Order: sequence, then C-alpha cells, then structure tokens
Amino acid sequence: MNSPIRILIHGATGRMGQALLRLASGRDDLQVVAAVSRGKPAQRVIDRLPYFALSELHGVPAFDVAIDFSLPAGLDAVLALCVERGVPLVSGTTGLAASQQLALDAAASRIPVLLAANFSLGVTVLGDLVERAATVLRAWDCDIVESHHKHKLDAPSGTALALGVRAEQGGAQPRYASLRAGDIVGEHTVQFTGPGERIELVHRATSRDVFAHGALHAAVWLAGREPGRYRLRDML
Repeated sequence: MNSPIRILIHGATGRMGQALLRLASGRDDLQVVAAVSRGKPAQRVIDRLPYFALSELHGVPAFDVAIDFSLPAGLDAVLALCVERGVPLVSGTTGLAASQQLALDAAASRIPVLLAANFSLGVTVLGDLVERAATVLRAWDCDIVESHHKHKLDAPSGTALALGVRAEQGGAQPRYASLRAGDIVGEHTVQFTGPGERIELVHRATSRDVFAHGALHAAVWLAGREPGRYRLRDML
C-alpha cells in the first residue's frame, strides 16, 4: 500500500478549513500533518494534529501538498513556503491582487500550482456551458447573479468572475450582481436574455463539502506532477 499523501491545510479554522479537516480524516490516502491559521491557536494539538499560526509557518513538519483556503493577505507566506520546499499548492482563496496572480505564475515555473475559485464539479461544467452559450448568443445580454453568506468579503465572488471570463471568451460582455445574506453556501446564475426569451444556467451548492471534496481530490491529483499552472478542468 502506498504511503498517504501528507497535507498542510492553511486557513484551518475557517469554514472550508474545518470541512477539509473533517473529510480528510476519513480518507486512507491522505494524512493532514499540520493545520495553519492566521492567529495563534487556542490549542497547540487537537486530535493529535499540530496547529500553527501563520507567523510560525516555517516550523511546520514536512508535507507533500498544501491546501490554502484563507484570505489574500495569507497567501504570500504559504506560497513562498511551497516554493522553498518544492511542493505543490492547491488554493481556493479569492480576491487576489494582480501582483499575487503574477507571483503564482512565477511559482508555477518551480512547483505545480492549481488555483480555482470553485472546486465543485458542477461549477466546472457550468463554465463550459456558459462559454458555449455565449459563443452562440453573441447579441444577447449576459448577467451573472451570485449569492453567498453574509460573512463573505469579496463581491462579485471569485466564481462569478471566473464564469464571467468564460462568458467573455465566448464573446459576451457580462454584468454582475451580488447578494450577501444568511448562511447561503453559494448560488450562481448566468442569464442570457434576448428578444422575447431568456436562458438561465444555475448552480446551487447546499454544502461546503462539495468544495472540500474537490480540493482534496485536486491535492491527490497534483502531487508528483511537473511544475506548471493547472486548472480544475485539467484534472477532470
């Protein structure tokens, strides 16, 4: 039997971090070796898993892949550590600055990097459908409406912007609307409107587990690959 892939989870105390920890614990092919959060952890060890503050990142044990679901301010440090140790990075952090995107491009010459705004299979397929519709319906209006929980900071969401890129690749000029309310996990509607008719392409997530499952699957897929900038649809 092959040894499990050792995972570092950055953003471990957030909603996605907690889902990743819970789901990874039920897999034989993965072993979480470190959990990292922005501030000093209240407990150093929980269920035999060591916790580290972001400022203590260089003290984490050896790992094979890092999974990052944090805030833009935390990405630079974990990216630098992955480059230093020569290990892949899977990131679902959105709202990145242009300079951080360039840093990811530079890192991809040395390590495998997979950045995705959304790790669900359904949203990946939705992107293909959006580009196809935009290619055919060039004269129609294109609107992207996204809804998330009231604590989400970036708007439009990273997923909405990624869907907008696919629409632009098909020739559309998307407009965006955002709603922050309650505990909505994530809903995205891409609407194409023409004279007398309308098409709506909709994805609704009812559990963060779909994103966590996708990120863990991506970590397994990325381990051992050649350096480069990868997309979720490359994996599929």
